[in-house]
Amino acid sequence: MVHAITVHETGGPDVLRWEEVSVGAPGPGEVRLRHTAVGLNYIDTYFRSGLYPAPAGLPFIPGNEGAGVVEAVGEGVTHLSAGDRVAYAGPLGAYSEERLIAADRLVRIPEGIDDRTAAAMMLKGMTARYLLRQTYKVTSETVLLFHAAAGGVGLIAGQWAATLGATAIGTVGSDEKAELARANGYAHVINYRTENFVERVKEITGGKLCDVVYDSVGKDTYPGSLDCLKPRGLWVSFGQSSGPIEDFNLAMLSAKGSLFATRPTLFSYIAERADLEETANDLFDVVGSGAVTIAVNQDYPLKDAKRAHEDLQGRKTTGASVLLP
Repeated sequence: MVHAITVHETGGPDVLRWEEVSVGAPGPGEVRLRHTAVGLNYIDTYFRSGLYPAPAGLPFIPGNEGAGVVEAVGEGVTHLSAGDRVAYAGPLGAYSEERLIAADRLVRIPEGIDDRTAAAMMLKGMTARYLLRQTYKVTSETVLLFHAAAGGVGLIAGQWAATLGATAIGTVGSDEKAELARANGYAHVINYRTENFVERVKEITGGKLCDVVYDSVGKDTYPGSLDCLKPRGLWVSFGQSSGPIEDFNLAMLSAKGSLFATRPTLFSYIAERADLEETANDLFDVVGSGAVTIAVNQDYPLKDAKRAHEDLQGRKTTGASVLLP
C-alpha cells in the first residue's frame, strides 16, 4: 500500500488526511507513476475548500502538478517506458506517493532539470508561458502589471517578461518580497500595503498606464486593476487568492476605456497534446538556457500538506514550494 493526502469533506487545511490508498496496475493509455516531488499551488486550496468542486466528487486526492518516475505502462503506451523521468500539470491526484495517470498528460523531463525543479515549475511555468505568449503576446513594447509578483507564477513571469524586453511592474505585500521581485525581472515594484498601486502605476508610466494587467488576487485588486489599464487594455484575471470578485459589472469595461477582460485557465491552453508539448518545451527551453530560474524556496514532507497549505494561505511563502513523498 502507498500513502496519499485525501479530502473527504471540503474545508480548511484540517480536512487534509494522510491515508493508505490502493493504486492498481495501469489500464490502456495509462502509466503508474511514482512521485519524487509534488508541486504546491494556490489552486490546491480552492479544491480543498470547495471553491472549485473536484470533478469526481468526494473523496479526492488534491494536487495538480508533479514529477517522478514511470513504474509501469499500460496497453497502447508507446512514447514512455518504465524508468522514464516525467512531469505533468493536471489532473487532480498529485498529493500521493504513487498514482495512475493518462500517459498523454506526461512529458519527459530533459537532462539538466532535476525532479524537484520540474515538479515546482510545470503548472506555474506553463501558466506564465500562456499568459505572456498567448493570452497577451508580450513584446519589448509592452508595459505590464503583475500582481503577486513574488509568488510562484509571478517570479517566473517577471524573468520571462524581462527576456522579452517588456517593462514589468509588480505588486507585493512586503519590502522583503519587493527585493525578491526586483531580482527577478521587475523594473518597478509596488508594496500594496504601504502604497496605492493605482496611483503608483500612474506615476511610473507617466500617466500612460499599462497594456495588460495580470491579476491572480481577485477581490482585493478589483476594480483597481482596471484603473491601471490604457484604453482597450486587457485585464487577465487568472486567480482569486483574496477571494472571488462578486457582481462583476460588464459596463465598467466600457466606462474605463473599452477594456477587454478574460478569465483563462491553463488547462484550456494545454488540452491538446500538441499544445501541451509546445508549452512545456518552451518552458524547458527558457529554464534550461538559464534565462528563467525556478526558485524553490520551501519544501515540506508530503504528509505535512496541512502546514504547507497554512503557510501558503498565510502568505508566508515566496516563489515555489514542493511536497516531498
